[in-house]
Amino acid sequence: MAISPEQPRVDLEPPCWNNLPRILAWVLVIGLLILLGWGLVRAQQGNVQAGQPAPDFTLETFDGETYSLDALRGKVVVVNFWASWCVTCDEEALFLQEAWEVYEPRGDVVFLGVDYADTEPDAKAFLEHYGITYPNGPDKGTRIAQAYRIQGVPETYFISRDGILAFVQIGPFLSLASIQEQIDLLVEQ
Repeated sequence: MAISPEQPRVDLEPPCWNNLPRILAWVLVIGLLILLGWGLVRAQQGNVQAGQPAPDFTLETFDGETYSLDALRGKVVVVNFWASWCVTCDEEALFLQEAWEVYEPRGDVVFLGVDYADTEPDAKAFLEHYGITYPNGPDKGTRIAQAYRIQGVPETYFISRDGILAFVQIGPFLSLASIQEQIDLLVEQ
């Protein structure tokens, strides 16, 4: 049977298939806008503040050990975000190591170095160069940095025995005494 010009042509595909690429494009655009908006809201919140519970995290060190912040409850924890490419991290690396050597024998103070957006060979070379002996590991996928909403490196977070963020240092420490002052306030509690 031939179709005459007067008879309408019938499409075998449903009309919604013709619009599928357009619908998918709009879904993608809306999804990206939602993701961008969520990121802007988080960025405006700034980093976590003193008085808030410290976000829990797990850090696998360069030596293969695993530390969980939740498992360290009952100890004072110093979390330092750093990177080998960070010029001001150089300035405070020796002060942090000196502080670690003072408090390590006590057993109730733990230092954790979180290497941010770095390569493992460069990070290990940095640790060796400065003689850093406290636990350090990479922030895989920047998950820890995102949880703390860091703004850059270095940043240091002092966490009380009960898991509350007690003090936040944005930028480098410029002396051993300034690090000890924050730790001493927490160990005396």
